[in-house]
Amino acid sequence: MRIKEINVKNIITKSNLPDTDYVVNPYTGCINACIYCYARFMKRFTGHDEEWGSFVDIKVNADSLLIKNTDKYKGKNIFLSSVTDAYQPIEKKYQITRKILTQLIKYNPNLCIQTKSDLVIRDIDIIKKFNNPEIGFTITTLDDSIRKKIEPNTSPVIKRINALKKLKENNIRTYVFIGPFLPLITDWKNIIKETKAYVNHYCFENLNIYGSIWADIKKWLENNNKSYLYEYNKIKLLKKSYWDKLKNEIIDYCNLKKIKYKIYFYHGENKKNK
Repeated sequence: MRIKEINVKNIITKSNLPDTDYVVNPYTGCINACIYCYARFMKRFTGHDEEWGSFVDIKVNADSLLIKNTDKYKGKNIFLSSVTDAYQPIEKKYQITRKILTQLIKYNPNLCIQTKSDLVIRDIDIIKKFNNPEIGFTITTLDDSIRKKIEPNTSPVIKRINALKKLKENNIRTYVFIGPFLPLITDWKNIIKETKAYVNHYCFENLNIYGSIWADIKKWLENNNKSYLYEYNKIKLLKKSYWDKLKNEIIDYCNLKKIKYKIYFYHGENKKNK
């Protein structure tokens, strides 16, 4: 793992994500090394030739860029993080995210954090100072033996669920991001069953199979679940029809169970329901 400390010129950038005005990424790169990570496209902007998941640039001056008090971000939706995990393991040492949050309070934004780490509960004291914070956890599977293989450096699933419970106890809004949806692996109904007592709403996103993402997933399937490979190839060919069917199943189930949800399928086409 290559760790490098860098200085950056800005830390808040405009966002093209749905429901988000600005994004903050405390790090470039990510130790989590998820095999399905779409953020690997960032590699071409970083000057790194290492594999995605094997390097992290630490933005050591990030909090100093937020000293100025401004109304520019008041009431705006600020999201941590779009192309990294703000609470990846290295955050425990460097505390860049915690420092950023401390400075963001005076901006009075609507704060949303999404992570795969229970480390976020360390910062409950700061998060509670925001007007309407919301914390989400990505969960792609409840099977921790699979989790160790597809997202090796993330928190165990049970720790994420316990963190959801802790946040709920502190009256902080929570959500679970079920995505990317891994066919034959992501048991989304059971994920809902195990977390619904602590969650305000759910988000769903389909698997984006392209380039190196498909190469990594295919390699993992060949080594661990070869019987699934045929089905994944078929799904690649079916494309939209497969995800349309799944989307309708999610809508019917959530409406029946009175579960709040948002669907983000097709990457760029915002499909959402409440």
